[in-house]
Parts: sequence; structure tokens; C-alpha cells
Amino acid sequence: MIAKKLHSGSHIRVIAPSRSMKIISEDCRQIAKERLAELGLSVSYGKHVDEMDEFASSSVESRLQDLEEAFKDPEVDGILTAIGGFNSNELLSRIDYDLIKNNPKILCGFSDITALSNAIYAKTGLVTYSGPHFSSFGMLKGLDYTIEFFKKCLMQDKPFELYPASEWADDPWFMDQQNRNFIKNSGYWLINSGAAQGRMVGGNLGLLDELKGTPYFPDIKDCILFLEHCAEHELWTLNRNLQALMQHPDFKTVKAIVFGRFEPENKVDEPLLRRILSSKPELKNIPIIANVDFGHTTPIITFPTGGQCKIENSQITMIEF
Repeated sequence: MIAKKLHSGSHIRVIAPSRSMKIISEDCRQIAKERLAELGLSVSYGKHVDEMDEFASSSVESRLQDLEEAFKDPEVDGILTAIGGFNSNELLSRIDYDLIKNNPKILCGFSDITALSNAIYAKTGLVTYSGPHFSSFGMLKGLDYTIEFFKKCLMQDKPFELYPASEWADDPWFMDQQNRNFIKNSGYWLINSGAAQGRMVGGNLGLLDELKGTPYFPDIKDCILFLEHCAEHELWTLNRNLQALMQHPDFKTVKAIVFGRFEPENKVDEPLLRRILSSKPELKNIPIIANVDFGHTTPIITFPTGGQCKIENSQITMIEF
């Protein structure tokens, strides 16, 4: 099930199912709202987005109410998460999935939102999206690529091919919008060549792995996995979480893997990733591409969990989203 695309005149509801929007500066909020207005999108906010407790989040009840109200409200066309965090999985057992299934809408966010978006896809069949948060649109520089693929995935219907961003950054941009540290992109890393076509499933590897064995884990049979790893977790957790995911009975049917860009703190270059992956015989015969523009660096693509893509060596084409 694919929700209606956004268009000029669509209305976006911003919710905070993980960390509170209160941590986002007023300047960043205003820039984000103006960026979305340039796309023809108006913005409103969940009632509880600025509530904040000692965990920089809010109560489960507040977050759940804003999530369900966004899906219920007929004036809302799409939903953006304010920012990521650590606890959106607290909502999963209490969501009214029938409400969502009966009111399908675009939901977009990344990082901790992996748990929420994959649970919704698993329980309802609604395609959800890994892409920028509302706060991501508050970036003054280096956002053009992110906006391009947000539009291609969420505001258009034609198949599109990914290409590497010319440069990327992993700096605390929200602290100094003018002095950014951009790095020339080396392009995609083709770890294993080959061709594949299938449903995309993915997001943050650790969070996807934590859903395994629960009712909220998505169907990975015959899928193409899009996986990213964030710097707050040491490199050994990448190896552990990937191995754990590979032990799922349906992993043997996975058609390909696409890895997002690693943050510099992880110290993962192409030779090291090749060494890690070559130790796993289960991966020997499936296409693997890495250093693709998604994860915790910027800019990022938007991709659909539940949508279709095809891969041919280093070429990735979104065909149903």
C-alpha cells in the first residue's frame, strides 16, 4: 500500500515520536518551514512536540496521541518526524494500526524512526520512508541533494536512478551554519557485483535487528536490505548486528544489500568493510553496494521501506515507491 504523493499545496504535520522538538532552535525551525514552503508544503505541529522530560523526550501518551492524530486528521497529507533519538519503539505495542491502515499517509524520518517506520510497514503493509526529518530542512548549506531526492521519492511517480552526492559532511551543522566542513565524495563502493530486483527494507541496522523476533519486524523474504550504522555504536556492533540479522531464517533469500555511508568516527574504509563482509560466506553471492548517501552524514536520499528497486552493479534505480 502506497500513500498518495505530496504536491504543491500539501500539508505536512510535524510530530516528535522520539526526541522532543524543543531541542531544535527557533532559527532552525524557521529555516525548515521556509524550505518546505519553497516546495509548496505548509506545516503544522503536533500538540505535544515541545514537551520535554529528563530524557529529552515526552511521555508515551503524548507521542502516541500526536502520531495517531496526524494519521486521523483529513487535512494532513504527510508526516515528518521532528528529529531522531532512542525510544520510538516504546510506541509500537500501543499504536492503533487499523487507524493507520485506514488512513494511509506518507511518514518520513530516519535513525531511531527506523523502529516506527518498519513496525508500521510490518503491521499494515503501508510503505514508509527513510529520509530527512523536519529538522534536516533547517540546514542552510549542503541540502540541495537531500531536497532533490525527497522530491523524487515523495512528490513524483517516475522511476529514478540514484547517483552519489559530490560532497558530504558529518559536522555539527546546527551549531555553526556558516562554517561547514564538506568532504569530496569518493563514490559508491561496489563490494560484490551483480543484479537484483526486489522490495526495499531497512534503515538503522541496530534498530532493525532489535525488532527481530517481535511482531514489528518486517518481512525480509526476497528483499533488498538498505542498512546504515551510526557512530554512537562502536564498529564491533556493526559486525554483531549484521551477523544477528543474517541468522534470521529468511535472510538466505535476501537478494542484495546496500550500505549507507559510515561516519568518520567509525573509521570504516572500503578495504576494512570488504574484510568484514568477506568473512561471512552467506554474503558471497549477493550484490553489495556501500557508501551510498543515507545514514547519519549529510546529504541523504529518501528511500521507501516496502517499495521496489533494482540494482545492476553500482546502479540503483527506484522503480516503485
